[in-house]
Amino acid sequence: MRFTKLAPAVLLAAAALALGPGAQADPLKVRYGYVVPGADAPLMMFKKAGIAKHDGASYTLDAIHFQGTPPMITALAAGEIDVAPLAYSTLSLAIQNAGMSDLRIIADVFQDGVPGYYTNEFMVLKDSPFHKVEDLKGHVASTNAAGAAVDIALRAMLKKHGLEDKKNITILEAGFPNLKAMLFEHKIDLMIAVRPFSAAPDLREKARTLFTQKDAIGRSQMIIMTAREPFLKKNHAAVVDFLEDTLRELHWYSEPKNHDEAVKIFSDNTKIPAAVFQGWIFTKGDFYRDPAGMPDLKALQANVETQRETGFLKGDLDVKKYAELNYVEEAAKRLK
Repeated sequence: MRFTKLAPAVLLAAAALALGPGAQADPLKVRYGYVVPGADAPLMMFKKAGIAKHDGASYTLDAIHFQGTPPMITALAAGEIDVAPLAYSTLSLAIQNAGMSDLRIIADVFQDGVPGYYTNEFMVLKDSPFHKVEDLKGHVASTNAAGAAVDIALRAMLKKHGLEDKKNITILEAGFPNLKAMLFEHKIDLMIAVRPFSAAPDLREKARTLFTQKDAIGRSQMIIMTAREPFLKKNHAAVVDFLEDTLRELHWYSEPKNHDEAVKIFSDNTKIPAAVFQGWIFTKGDFYRDPAGMPDLKALQANVETQRETGFLKGDLDVKKYAELNYVEEAAKRLK
């Protein structure tokens, strides 16, 4: 009788030994931060059935919303998220200011200003008196968070034209969804417009682009997927599975034949009208996403240097030292 009662435990122990020390009885929960649906949000959160083959098997996804990428640094440091799509600017801050020398770049999320693709816009009202950057002197610009990628681009452009926050222009922080109303109500004079918010029909009707992010800083490795080295080493297989599914989702959504269905999925999940997505999402009117998940490290290095020039970074940072691209390379090979 005693043997019968112990047998299940013995069998479970034997099974665990057979699977090896890295085996997991339950799927790994990947806690993934994001800011904007349709941009840095993981495509798996929109749940197109049958694409993410490993979801629910080797990992599960827990998508957590943030107002900007800077708060993700604190969340990473506290162990509250596992994977963070950091901007080029917050990558640097996480490594230098927060001391996360074990932070690693593991994949591309999206790039801004790639020839033929979308670049973020900085918009003013059509009937406003602002026709060049210098005209903003003494007025109010917006940002989502100080030190964010679009914020660095804004400050770099202002600096080129002799403008600086708190000296001759004011920069206010607010969430992306709130900026359009603030512009229309004249609470701000310059609005940062990113996808999908820049596609809103009423914004296109009432506002115009004063300059773009590409005008400000050239090509940007806008967002890179990052994680800390201990998490990556402990969960190598699950991370590769997650990246494989990420690429599968990207390929499906990028297929022109799937465009209308993709628009419906995004509209249903975000509660944003389909018309906002229809003309641009996963086309050349969208940000560029590398189909193999490979980030542009040359552009990333240039972006980090721009950040240093605007005073948000002390000293140099060699981004190649923090790249661990073997995970996404392994994932991409599975799709060939």
